[in-house]
Amino acid sequence: MTRLFLVGLAVAVFCTVSLAQHTATDMTSGDMTDMSGMPSDSMNKASESFIGGLEQHASSGTDALPNSTRFEMPMWQRGKWMLMIHGAAFLNDIQQSGARGADKFFSTNWVMPMAQRKFGRSGTLTFRTMLSLEPATVSRRRYPELFQQGETAFGKPIVDGQHPHDFFMEVAALYDYKLRENTLLSIYVAPVGSPGLGPAGYPHRASAAEDPLAPLGHHLEDSTHIANDVITAGIAYKNIRLEASGFHGQEPDEDRWDIDAGRIDSWSTRVTFNPGQNWSMQYSVGQLAGPEALFPNETVRRMTASLTYNRPIHAGNWTSMILWGRNQSLEDGNVGNAYLLESTLRFLNSNTVWTRIENVDRTNELLSQTGPLPAGFVERYFTRVQAYTFGYDRELGHTSHISTALGGQLTAYGVPAALSASYGSHPFGAVVFLRLRTR
Repeated sequence: MTRLFLVGLAVAVFCTVSLAQHTATDMTSGDMTDMSGMPSDSMNKASESFIGGLEQHASSGTDALPNSTRFEMPMWQRGKWMLMIHGAAFLNDIQQSGARGADKFFSTNWVMPMAQRKFGRSGTLTFRTMLSLEPATVSRRRYPELFQQGETAFGKPIVDGQHPHDFFMEVAALYDYKLRENTLLSIYVAPVGSPGLGPAGYPHRASAAEDPLAPLGHHLEDSTHIANDVITAGIAYKNIRLEASGFHGQEPDEDRWDIDAGRIDSWSTRVTFNPGQNWSMQYSVGQLAGPEALFPNETVRRMTASLTYNRPIHAGNWTSMILWGRNQSLEDGNVGNAYLLESTLRFLNSNTVWTRIENVDRTNELLSQTGPLPAGFVERYFTRVQAYTFGYDRELGHTSHISTALGGQLTAYGVPAALSASYGSHPFGAVVFLRLRTR
């Protein structure tokens, strides 16, 4: 894995330094003569085909979105290289009610620099890294989120909270080779990255773009968007693609500033189908070896399925996703499911409303609150929680490459009888935020 680490470090340095050396110019009006053979459309425009969208690599890993999805980002040109940067930062204040509610001021954020060029007669080479300052902007290794669980802080399970992302969210190299006009072979190598398991991670979904918090079902749906020692191969034909991945199954440790490593002990496979410009669906299955640090000997079988719809409208855009995720312990057969619906509507250019509705199984870790687990503890799914989020923000203005919005959201919860004594019958949470995004 040392080679993967060195490759990743080189990718991160190349992307970051190259982007730092140049002043942004809009690619749509820039000179593309040195990019012969590259698509003339920038990522600020929708792709005209499934394969064209895959070659853009504007999301994490090898994830696919509807062809009509637009990514607004600054672009540079340096000889034969096309350089891009995409990112978002939320400055949040959260307040929660009930005996287990909490409040906090923190920032969730990420930035994704990328470099791409033609490589050979029919190939495209892409270097991409994704970085987050959340290890510094989320203090105490967590931010409050009622009923959330997954990973650890100071050696104890995180309950009613969400862990920060690692500084290195992704460090990857991708190579695409067109076997024929409608056939694309892709190879993805990442010391830290996203295998072909689940939909696009929530920070990169247009349907979740304005929500600063993680879904409650994150660890049943898309938590592998940060995995280590990832290798993925995929073949796409017209509007369908099949992928297979190998990766290290353990989730990131509590040292959020480094790149973890381990042997490739887990696998996944995913099929993606885009039946039209506005639709994308995927089904994936994977086997994760010891994903949770507190249960290193447990192997988890994960399945996910999702359907995404994106529709550009006059002066705006509407995008939605329905998602199912399922974890099954191969040690004791215990099964947990998560169901999610999220939708975001941007209208009149400057206004956005969104919702996220979840129905999620929870484990008995929630009963431990913030204490250590007792000796011999066996984690089991034992109840189900609902969450209903509604939000609004408005653009305040923008510079040439940064847009700014002020907004907020409110989340109400459906509490099962097994947890009402601890949480109360009707807890809720509210977040107000200032959002910055590249454009």
